Amino acid sequence: MKRSMKSIGLYFAKNWFDKLRFIFIAIILSNTITIFEDFWWEETFSIAYYTLFAAVAIDVLLPVRMKLLKLLLQAAASIVITSRLAQMDWLIAAPKRWEEWIWWLQVHAAQLNPFIWISLALLLLYILFGIWTATRIRMFGFVGVSILVLTIADSFTPIWLWDEVGMVVFLGLLWLVASHLARLQREHPSSWRELAEYPLQLILPIALVLTVLMTVGLNMPSMSPLLQDPYTIWKEAKGEQVQVFLGDKGTDTITPNKTGNASSGYSRNDDQLGGGFEFDYSPMMTVTTSHRSYWRGESKAVYTGVGWMDVDSATGGEVLVTVPKGEALTSLDPPPAAGTTKIDQIVTMIRKDVYPVLFAAAPLTSVNWMDEDTASLPSGLRWEASSGELRLLNWSMKNRKYPQTYSVTSSVPVIDEALLRETTAGWPDQEAASRNAYYLELPETLPDRVKQLAEEVTAEATNDYDKAKLLEAYLRLNFTYNNLPDETKLTGSSQDFVDQFLFELKEGYCDYFSTSMAVMARSLGLPARWVKGFAPGVLPISDYGPPGGFTDENINPSGSGTYTVRNSDAHSWVEIYFDGFGWIPFEATAGFTFPYTLAEDQAEALPDVDTEESDVAAVSSTESSSNSKLWVWSSAVILFIAAAAWLFIRRDKLVFAWRKLRHGSYTSNDRIVIETQKLLRVCKKRGLEREEHETLREAVMRWSQSQKRLRDDFRAVLDRFEQAKYSPSMASSEEADRFVVKVRSLIDQLS
Repeated sequence: MKRSMKSIGLYFAKNWFDKLRFIFIAIILSNTITIFEDFWWEETFSIAYYTLFAAVAIDVLLPVRMKLLKLLLQAAASIVITSRLAQMDWLIAAPKRWEEWIWWLQVHAAQLNPFIWISLALLLLYILFGIWTATRIRMFGFVGVSILVLTIADSFTPIWLWDEVGMVVFLGLLWLVASHLARLQREHPSSWRELAEYPLQLILPIALVLTVLMTVGLNMPSMSPLLQDPYTIWKEAKGEQVQVFLGDKGTDTITPNKTGNASSGYSRNDDQLGGGFEFDYSPMMTVTTSHRSYWRGESKAVYTGVGWMDVDSATGGEVLVTVPKGEALTSLDPPPAAGTTKIDQIVTMIRKDVYPVLFAAAPLTSVNWMDEDTASLPSGLRWEASSGELRLLNWSMKNRKYPQTYSVTSSVPVIDEALLRETTAGWPDQEAASRNAYYLELPETLPDRVKQLAEEVTAEATNDYDKAKLLEAYLRLNFTYNNLPDETKLTGSSQDFVDQFLFELKEGYCDYFSTSMAVMARSLGLPARWVKGFAPGVLPISDYGPPGGFTDENINPSGSGTYTVRNSDAHSWVEIYFDGFGWIPFEATAGFTFPYTLAEDQAEALPDVDTEESDVAAVSSTESSSNSKLWVWSSAVILFIAAAAWLFIRRDKLVFAWRKLRHGSYTSNDRIVIETQKLLRVCKKRGLEREEHETLREAVMRWSQSQKRLRDDFRAVLDRFEQAKYSPSMASSEEADRFVVKVRSLIDQLS
């Protein structure tokens, strides 16, 4: 027993660096695949990590010489891990004929797609890098490429990867130290034996220094980098910002007193509006709906002159109630006079962000199910009837408890303009009017010219609805949409956000248009609130025809389908309260159109939400179709990297194989003749033509008269050619190589 333990100890002591090298490779690869966050499912990451762990365990435990056995075990482990974690359904009945065995294998293999390809590709990368990183230079190359991939992904995707970058740097430093120690053991065994007698004194200072460096580095407060990459320096030198191509890390709008531009997305803070943003087209959610709509989030009621704030619960009386599953949500308003249209929606989140509210067409009437269909909805969900919001409590926000999929039903009021012109804006009941008085409040600092402009625009209106429509049309037709408004137009004479937009900027994006309409409506006595959420998004091309869609609305009048909503679809608009109708939305932003449900429209309903199995099937099919391309691209990228690594590792043998393929069937003499023929073709292009009656020697002698500086080179080539062509002796490969060099030198001189 003691002898076997001693032999095991000697084995690990002798091969410790090779074993440690495989561990470093596996950890670095596991950090690098973090770039697929939001593209891979959780089980895909689990399969990848377990595959790497199993491969490392096999490499560490088995002797180095058992290469073939280790490869077979690692491949088998990859298949077993994938089949277990992919939750494959095994067929119990055993096949009896070979045709049934083929069918049996096909059925099970189909269930492993695409997990097995990702697992095998990652295993192949691990094996190739394990073979390749045998020298220190290649080790630096592997670590450097990993850092480069992570930093590029950190710059151009919504994923924060600096922790992973720090981990790879830390592992690279440890790897370098281990490489030095292995070299010391190999080249100076006596010194190594002396150091090995005191392992703690050797390892502890190194580990302590590296740990302190990395801890300080990872916990430093955020600050602008002192050194930037060349691309960022070049873009900023031109006065441009680096574009985030695949997502955004912060979606708040940049305020006027800040520099730079944010990315489009659902804003978390509306206290101070303004600035500009860059469009971010990364997907945020999908909505399977029976009717095209805006997806409402929050509403704000208090305009401060620079932005919007929530109503103080002490004065506004926000009442949050528990949301019952499948039951009607409480409403403070009677049913709309022109009726409603029922809209069923299934919302599936793509991003992992946490929002304070759930998104849906407004107004909401019931929540059918959420995530796993349990007997009740999450306890952190609350309904606020006065603002029409489905909110998450603060603890849900802090613990990132946001539903990934949910089904809701909305009852959207039918727009009957004739009836709306006969009613008034506001609440006829004094108690309700007093309770909602904050929807008419404006700051005392609002310039008078804002109200005067509103009165001028609506002077011809004879009812409240026409006043609202005239305000809407005025803003849409007289102001320009611009996501990067030119703030140099601001003179500083006014500090009010709406006043600046109406009289100085005269361009902006949705926040400018919607806030201006809400403020102008309030100045006319129309109770208004500012609403933010998302525009409808886009349908797949297969659902609505060629790019741009069909012009005939009869093809899909309700706009039913599965919409992909992107961060660039984040939007804001206005709601005005009309007696007998409730809150009616208005779209003041140029270039946008609200999908109203008019009196003659009929909604195309989805299957009843009570048949929850069909809802889940619809969501799963939507997810599978939207994610299939991601799987294909992920697998293709990994396979491409693996192939490139394999080609780089085997480049010497590939060059040799190419030369053998090109010249393998030729002798050295044949190569000399072929190169001479190539020289003759070049000479012909340069005007040195060989006459039909001339031998090659006669032609070369004639050329030498006009090309005296090349006379010796021509004669040397001619002599070697005649020996190869007519002599029985065979030139060596070295002589053939020298002849090729001579011919190429002569060709260069002829050019």
